[in-house]
Amino acid sequence: MTAASAASKSQSAERAENRFWLREQLNPYFFIAMKDEPEALGLLTRELGTLRHNRRLILADRDKALILAIVNQPGTLYDTLRRIHEREISYAMIAHSDDPIPGLDQNLEIQRFEFDRRSNEEILAGKDVGAPIGIRRTVAAALRKYYPDFDMADFDRLLRIFWLNNENYVRISPPRRVAQVLRLYQEGNRRGGLYLDVEEMEESGAGHESRVFFAVGNPPQQDFLLQVMEVFNRLELGVNRAYCLTISNGVHPYFLGTFYVRRRDGGVLARGSEAFSRLKAELSNTQLLATQSLAYRELVTTGLMSGEDATLTNAFTAFCHSNLAHNQPDRFGPDDVRDAFLAHPEIALQLARLFRARFDPAVDDRTAAHETILAETQKEVLTYNTGHRHLDEVRRTIFRCCLAFITHTLKTNFFVREKQALAFRLDPAYLAELGTDFTADLPPVMPFRITFFYSRYGFGYHIGFSDIARGGWRTVICRTADDLITNANTLFRENFVLAHTQHLKNKDIYEGGSKLVVALDASDLKAKERQLETWRLYKLQYGITGAFLDIFTTENGVAKHPAVVDYYREDEPIELGPDENMHDNMIETIATMSKRRGYMLGIGIMSSKKVGINHKEYGVTSTGVVKFAEITMKELGIDICKDPFTLKLTGGPNGDVAGNAMRIMLERCPKVKIALILDGTAAVCDPAGADHGELGRILLKQDLDAFAPSMLHTGGFMIFRTGSRREGVRELFRRVEKTGKGLVEEWISLDEFSKEYGELVFTVPADLFIPAGGRPETIDKDNWERFFLADGTPTARAIVEGANSFITPAARIELQKKGIIIMRDASANKCGVISSSYEIIANLLLSEKEFLEHKERYVDDVLEILEKRAGDEARLILRRRREQPGLLCTEISDSLSTEINANYARLFKFFQGRPGLSLQPIFRRAVLAHLPKIIADEPRFRRRLAQLPPKYLSAILAAEIGSSMVYKGDREAEFEDLIRLHLTRNFPAT
Repeated sequence: MTAASAASKSQSAERAENRFWLREQLNPYFFIAMKDEPEALGLLTRELGTLRHNRRLILADRDKALILAIVNQPGTLYDTLRRIHEREISYAMIAHSDDPIPGLDQNLEIQRFEFDRRSNEEILAGKDVGAPIGIRRTVAAALRKYYPDFDMADFDRLLRIFWLNNENYVRISPPRRVAQVLRLYQEGNRRGGLYLDVEEMEESGAGHESRVFFAVGNPPQQDFLLQVMEVFNRLELGVNRAYCLTISNGVHPYFLGTFYVRRRDGGVLARGSEAFSRLKAELSNTQLLATQSLAYRELVTTGLMSGEDATLTNAFTAFCHSNLAHNQPDRFGPDDVRDAFLAHPEIALQLARLFRARFDPAVDDRTAAHETILAETQKEVLTYNTGHRHLDEVRRTIFRCCLAFITHTLKTNFFVREKQALAFRLDPAYLAELGTDFTADLPPVMPFRITFFYSRYGFGYHIGFSDIARGGWRTVICRTADDLITNANTLFRENFVLAHTQHLKNKDIYEGGSKLVVALDASDLKAKERQLETWRLYKLQYGITGAFLDIFTTENGVAKHPAVVDYYREDEPIELGPDENMHDNMIETIATMSKRRGYMLGIGIMSSKKVGINHKEYGVTSTGVVKFAEITMKELGIDICKDPFTLKLTGGPNGDVAGNAMRIMLERCPKVKIALILDGTAAVCDPAGADHGELGRILLKQDLDAFAPSMLHTGGFMIFRTGSRREGVRELFRRVEKTGKGLVEEWISLDEFSKEYGELVFTVPADLFIPAGGRPETIDKDNWERFFLADGTPTARAIVEGANSFITPAARIELQKKGIIIMRDASANKCGVISSSYEIIANLLLSEKEFLEHKERYVDDVLEILEKRAGDEARLILRRRREQPGLLCTEISDSLSTEINANYARLFKFFQGRPGLSLQPIFRRAVLAHLPKIIADEPRFRRRLAQLPPKYLSAILAAEIGSSMVYKGDREAEFEDLIRLHLTRNFPAT
């Protein structure tokens, strides 16, 4: 035999030995899952022995696939995942041999990754595509046999999604495997996008191996699989095999993982075991704890803290920072607060122990445990001293704030396992404990409730000023680190002011004011990753909605979820509304979730849905703004429906308030000249007035940058924020001016653009200014004087605030002292929330079918109410101004709101204590007067008043009577009536 033939025979024998060893050591399903990669299997069989000299063997490395054979050592999977973390994994398979590789002490690890994610658009476009009939039949049979609880009505849709995402996986996998992943996906959907379960393997030789199922809707995009595997490792669970799919459902990604694990201590990972409870807590916590956070890197991966406690520490940090920094940002910046907890993990853990003693439903005798640990924690915080006097004072303040947070929280969903955000409902009395050093910049009133929300991607507050409360949900997207710090510093104050303004605004309806404001952290995303930003936005809003429902869905007044310890124990009717960055599909989702979870308001939790009054479609907010403008300008001698006048406004043609204000004015005011329009995309300045026809073309369809510069009049110009270009390191912005010779285009620097854009709102003259968009506090105490020309003439005679808090209170006072009439936001733009209130009434009194059948009539009735409410207040403000010239319109507006809200509070308490009064004839007339005419006129709807919850009837009565006492009242005559009644009762005729 020649040397060559001997070598060939030796290689053949080695391959046979390798093939036999692989068949013995790897689960049979490995070879099924790899049958589409015969070359990789052949290479593994041939080159297995090289792993005695090399740490890894590349079996495939293509654009869309990576397959590695590795000598299994601690950290090998982490190393690979770290190297490929920028690539979007669509499929991952991890497999291990049972015994060491021949000639080595370590086992074999196979890592297979595919990078072939399908886009949402591809899934949506494939609605007519389906798996072959043979596959469909065998998978359906497997589902019926192994998973009889699977809802077969959804089978074809779900199978189509998998087929479109990964046809190869469906083709090569056994029917039971496909059935298993279909069920996993369905269970994830049933549980709101987060599902975790375990089953012990029954196959012989499994050796206490358990199969863990984990499904996550819209999972974190970076390092998620790495984080999941870190959890298994940290909890001493060896992952022998793993199969992970990430698919698109047409809206966002979905992670579906099946892990075959063994406890390293030899025990059984069974449902109901302590080990599985810890695993469930930590895997669920991956939705809340970012791998980029310092708490994860410094406290969790080092073993100092569990993932749950690290998340709680991050929540402590966000709460303390946002409550302390709005008044003292230099002392309590995000780094200062975070470092206080990171530098002293023992205090963070002590605070976490206190929190658990108060809210863990599994703790026996919570009161005693809490009191004991509270005394320990208070002593530790009070005696905190490292010898650094200034730093110690700052950190003691932070820890005291955290203590106040824990002791004033009344309920939380922290111990709800299937959650994607945290919610903490607080007693607002904690603000008094913080002291005036931290509340002096807030309105001097105490809210009714404060709820803090925390998520992996952001945090925020819901602040309400009455029991039944409503107000919009605003999400502020922070695209840079500076955005995030600035918004986080001021978020609590901005939320508080907006909620209080909303409370003043809500004086005409039965709901008090509230606001939900959340900051979304998108600072780590690149400009090209806007789809990831949208997914992150949905994840944040979906998670917060779930957390909201965890604590506010009640039964007999007590939180319904058994994992929520409820110290408040009252029903809380909180109505939300869409605001900044709330998309239509999320509006519908929130309403559906509320109804499915059994929240007391059902779909009435969120306004402007299909079964509602879309604000933008009907221009409900702008209806009130324009009515205020009409009455205010008449006070100045201008009939806007007949006379010429000039207008400037902020907010674009595609915005709800600005767009509809322009629409209404173009319909009613043929002689209006719109001298300035300014939105986030562009500014149009045209002294002769923006062309009505061109505005009409883009109104409520496109942003201002779609306005054609060719339609400008001579002397008019546009500057564009969008469509910038770069020359070297300089960013340039387009400016187009209409001259006598035609259009002249130039490109200006960022500084030039910012200066001109920022000056326009102050310098362009007009009769009327309507701020209907833009950031709060644009005009403030430091720049209000720029609103006047050199000769002291104001650049607008009247301001009607269509946007909230565009002008600060201090600036309002100074502008009014100079003769400008200002109709503040709480009065001028109140009609949007009034309209939303009538949506809730429709939800309470009409079926969806009835509402849609009578929608146009119902909406017409509501618009009539809006015109009346706006007109009543505008006329009363101006009447009181004439009666007392020294009063400012904004002061009168505040006093009206205060009067009405005081009436409401007293009347609500009165009717709550006498629930039988509401349906007596005289009171029933007041209820009907508050409602749209269709309810009062149609007997079948009118009879349903008795179905309204007693709390709502009391609130409607209090609102209608409380407001009419002010709008329709004659204070002198009423005082005389009061005296006569007193005399009649106490000095009867003899």
